[in-house]
Amino acid sequence: MTKESTTEQRWLLLIHQLPSKPAYFRVKIWRRLQGIGAVAVKSTVYALPANAETQEDFEWLLKEIAEGGGEAMVCEARLIDGLSDAQARALFDAARDEDYETIVKEARTLEAKLEAASSADEMAEIRPQLARLRKRLAEIVAIDFFGATGRLLAEGLIAGLEVRLAEDIEMTNDQQKAASQTAEDLKGRTWVTRQGVYVDRIACAWLIRRFIDPDAIIRFVPGKGYVPNPGELRFDMFEGEITHEGDRCSFEVLLARASLNDPALQAIAEIVHDIDLKDAKFGREEATGIASLLSGVTAANPEDEQRIAQGAPLFDNLYEYFRAKRD
Repeated sequence: MTKESTTEQRWLLLIHQLPSKPAYFRVKIWRRLQGIGAVAVKSTVYALPANAETQEDFEWLLKEIAEGGGEAMVCEARLIDGLSDAQARALFDAARDEDYETIVKEARTLEAKLEAASSADEMAEIRPQLARLRKRLAEIVAIDFFGATGRLLAEGLIAGLEVRLAEDIEMTNDQQKAASQTAEDLKGRTWVTRQGVYVDRIACAWLIRRFIDPDAIIRFVPGKGYVPNPGELRFDMFEGEITHEGDRCSFEVLLARASLNDPALQAIAEIVHDIDLKDAKFGREEATGIASLLSGVTAANPEDEQRIAQGAPLFDNLYEYFRAKRD
């Protein structure tokens, strides 16, 4: 039934009186009234829009009240004076909007949990909570007789969470699977990158030889259009196996692929990101100084292998600085 159905609205009224004791019985009946969507039009008079289903709901409730020692009657009525149909519908809408507001608050809480979740297991814990919220929403929709305005937002939030949760779990599983395979696959490979290395590639080369494979061979090629030989991995270059992804620089991607969760390395990744992408995403105060030092390295060393060799001590010292700072 919609808000436009304003002519000859028929109502079912439950008029009841409950025994003063036991107290739990009064609470039980109140909860049952809430569950079927009835609203109070007087202290002991509850209303529902008249149809076969709502009549059956009231009849079952009448039977419960009688068995519990109370008195009740159900009648069909047309509102004439004192309360208009529009005012009655507004009571139902207000009750449902209050229910929808509760759903929205819980959905926002789950949204925050999903934002903070960092693993598929943590995300999976959210799934049953979201399923319960979806079930509760369905129960409210079933008693939303006149289409309260809060329904749209509640349904949209939950639907969006369901889609996002499914996508995030799938993505995280894929990333974890890729990481577990890649961490070992990165060893014993020949690494290839573009000539004229600067911050991102110097940092990647340092990371490879310091933490992934000390004996790694690194080759420098012209760049775009290079077809890798068997066993080669391209980094920080067009169509490379390890290169920029979204707003992450190659160093950040390599760090994730190698499953290196060291906070000191993460701090370096943020500096490299800010220098390379120039977006001040992390706002690292060290970025300007490190950029100047690396500019000096590249200016003094025209050969790429020399640049990597001269840049390595800089990143070694930076790493030790962040390790000591953490301790």
